Amino acid sequence: MAEVSTVVNQPPEFIEAAAKPYITQLQQVTGGLKEADLSQVYGPQFTAGLGALTQQAIGQVGGLGAYEPYLQAAQAATGPTAYQAYMSPYQQDIINTTLADYDIQAQKGLPQLAAQAINAGAYGGGREGVQRAEYQSASDRNRAALQAQLLQQGFGQAQGLAAQQFGQQMNLAQQAPALAGQQISALTTLGGVQQSQAQAGLAAQQQLAQQQLMQPLQATQALGSGITGLIAGYPGGTQTQTQPSPTPLQTALGAGATLAGVYRAFNN
Repeated sequence: MAEVSTVVNQPPEFIEAAAKPYITQLQQVTGGLKEADLSQVYGPQFTAGLGALTQQAIGQVGGLGAYEPYLQAAQAATGPTAYQAYMSPYQQDIINTTLADYDIQAQKGLPQLAAQAINAGAYGGGREGVQRAEYQSASDRNRAALQAQLLQQGFGQAQGLAAQQFGQQMNLAQQAPALAGQQISALTTLGGVQQSQAQAGLAAQQQLAQQQLMQPLQATQALGSGITGLIAGYPGGTQTQTQPSPTPLQTALGAGATLAGVYRAFNN
């Protein structure tokens, strides 16, 4: 009695044994990712804050306004009475001493006038009086001119000192914020390097956290790729299912049915 065979392709048993737990593992891993707390791998904790140098630079911003006291001092050195603060405290003493010496020298000229009057036979007369008056008048004018010269000299020196003070204070008013700006710039640059280094460290920590979170899925995917490669490398095995051959009665009935169909076809 003949048999009918049916061929069924199936993967090898060791591949099938590995594939069944893989599906379960994949479902568990993906479910775990859905429930994972993403704040552990994303969030402000991976953003570097301002470093000490940058904070120091921010603290130095007030130095940009350091020009104010120097500007005020420069303004004080201007105006019609600004020179008074720079007058020499010894100015009047110098004037008094100089004029006193002048008076002594002027008095020394009077005996010479008397001698000239005696030689001219006019001693004690009106002519001598006129000469003495002219001499004294000229001496007084010279004395006043000398005093004015000393006063003008002191005033000029005071004006020069006031102008010098104005220039110095204006220069300081310009230099102070410039120096503060240079310091802030240097601190900002160094602070930026410091912050970049800190950010690089946090980025590495974040990358590690992400890798740790995704590692189960990556391992599962690697397992799936390996199973897929095994299936491609090992053709499926065969299973044969046999069925008993038809009985003579079944064969006859089948043949009769076939003949009856042919007969009906011809009659039509």
